[in-house]
Amino acid sequence: MAVKKSKKKAPAAADFRSEALAQALEKQDMAAVALALRNGNTVVPLIRPGARDDPRDGGEVWTYRDPATGDVALLLFSDAKHKPANLPPGVGIYSPLWLRSFLTTHREVITTVFLDIAGPHPMQASPEELLRALEA
Repeated sequence: MAVKKSKKKAPAAADFRSEALAQALEKQDMAAVALALRNGNTVVPLIRPGARDDPRDGGEVWTYRDPATGDVALLLFSDAKHKPANLPPGVGIYSPLWLRSFLTTHREVITTVFLDIAGPHPMQASPEELLRALEA
């Protein structure tokens, strides 16, 4: 009798969530946000999702560039459901190590980081502030 292999279903974008980050943002507690970012994953909008067959391909992160000032913002979300519909449809879920590396690599370009920018409990921080939180 042949054994049928079950196909692993990839999680839907709506399943991407960080409960700890959502709770910290609800309290507007920067120390709790730092702890959640240090110990959990973060939902990030993607221009291009990574290739399913290549675990090294994490996709291409979407950032916002203000046309008037040229300032670049990174948007992070506690839940894929909080991502505004006018952003690219793809999302990725990334580790604290990835976030630290991304912010370090792009610290000269990224001027601000928005967390759940469209709510329900938005916060804003500088990349330096988040890096200090991630390194604590």
